[in-house]
Amino acid sequence: MSLFNRKKPAPIEPLSASNHNLAPEPLVALDDPDRKSTIGLEYMTYEQLDEFGAELDAVRQRVLDDLGQEDADYIRRVIRLHRAFDVLGRVLVFCVFWWPAVALGVAFLGLSKILENMEIGHNVMHGQYDWMNDPLVEGARYEWDNVAPAEDWKHGHNYIHHTYTNVIGMDRDIGYNMFRIDEDQPWYPSHRFNLPLAFLLMLLFEWGVMYHGVELDEYLGGRMSKEEFTARRKRAMRKVARQVLKDYVLFPVIALVAIAPFTTWWAPVIVLGANVIANIIRNIWTFLIIFCGHFPAGAETFREEDAQNESRGQWYLRQLLGSANISGSKPFHVLSGNLSHQIEHHLFPDIPARRYREVSEDVKLLVEKYGLRYNTGRLSKQLASVAKKLALLGKKPDDPYLIGNSPESKALRRAKREARAEANELISA
Repeated sequence: MSLFNRKKPAPIEPLSASNHNLAPEPLVALDDPDRKSTIGLEYMTYEQLDEFGAELDAVRQRVLDDLGQEDADYIRRVIRLHRAFDVLGRVLVFCVFWWPAVALGVAFLGLSKILENMEIGHNVMHGQYDWMNDPLVEGARYEWDNVAPAEDWKHGHNYIHHTYTNVIGMDRDIGYNMFRIDEDQPWYPSHRFNLPLAFLLMLLFEWGVMYHGVELDEYLGGRMSKEEFTARRKRAMRKVARQVLKDYVLFPVIALVAIAPFTTWWAPVIVLGANVIANIIRNIWTFLIIFCGHFPAGAETFREEDAQNESRGQWYLRQLLGSANISGSKPFHVLSGNLSHQIEHHLFPDIPARRYREVSEDVKLLVEKYGLRYNTGRLSKQLASVAKKLALLGKKPDDPYLIGNSPESKALRRAKREARAEANELISA
């Protein structure tokens, strides 16, 4: 059913989201449940960490208790805006006889895709609007305009990334198995190309996200069954076929049949190119927002053994220290899906992102209270920081233990694998 023909939804009752609870759980060590995590001890005591966690839980619950009609109206307005941009953009790119109209159409189509991926798709699939009981914004059903299947993206992002944020060896988003983005990551010769590979990924970001979700490395490393890998690959191929058919076949064919006979036989090529450019615009924007929120200077990483058995307060602190914000105007925040408030998103991934600006004031007060660091800056500053880090970490280190294919590094990783296997045997016993 078209959004424009939908009946007006029933009003949302106040406090209807009070029992909503989709926040990730802290990391637990089953082999040693009595060992305490060391996360954050350089900043505060265990008692202060518990207090810190309780205060942030209170902030989150206050927002959940306040969710209602304004939040529902907001996301529906954004969806209407996205669809209006999409229709306007597709109509204008069919005006192949007038280049300014085509250029404007590409701009509207790119904006539509940015809104859908960032403020709608990403946030809806986090379950931020499940409390509305509206199939249009139900996280379990939503499938975004992207070649990456929602099911695999949600597992890799909502569960893996948001539970094990910046934990080396567990958070697969650290470097995306492509870049060396942290000093504790082993260096390989391919990392010499950190910057050019980052530029290529920026242009093809949705395809990188799709490939990342297939988790080929997990399958080749023996950590995923053949059945699971085959299922992921088939989902990815079906989604790719659907997106390619929509953007690169359907609309060019329409242009060939309906426009070309009356204008120019170049019409389908122009429409095809417009769709390619719109997707590239979305890919570039998404890449910039995500990389500048995760990898600028000051974003910390953590060891698995330090994070195990962390308290709720330690989990919150890990999210705070491992993320970075991007300052900007209100339209900038909307176009970023409010992921310009990356710190608040990692603290509260299940509350509507439009609330992040509001709760950032509470977060800043707690940062000041406990003497912590709040990493924020303009997009240009954060981007320059990311580029500098990629360039520096792409250089071959002097320490042989940091060189992935050195005997020392291989021996160290082998020892860690054996220790983990022994721990798993103890758990099984």
